[in-house]
Amino acid sequence: MRYGVSPHMKLKVRVVQYRHDCWYADIDDADDRQPDDPYWYADGCRTQAEAVALACTQLAAFDQAVAAGTLPSRLSETIAA
Repeated sequence: MRYGVSPHMKLKVRVVQYRHDCWYADIDDADDRQPDDPYWYADGCRTQAEAVALACTQLAAFDQAVAAGTLPSRLSETIAA
């Protein structure tokens, strides 16, 4: 069973500062209570604005992929052997 992004899925962006100079951002299903397997993430952003901008760029890429009929999958599925 595939757990990829569906055209009707609600995605959420989470941006977290975990050190004074590092920000983390991820994109996941808004209904997923386990944030351990996002669809996308960026680690080590220097500013909150950078983390948000990267996440917005990735959301736009997801939108284009869905419009083209290619549904992005979770990171754990893209790393499969």
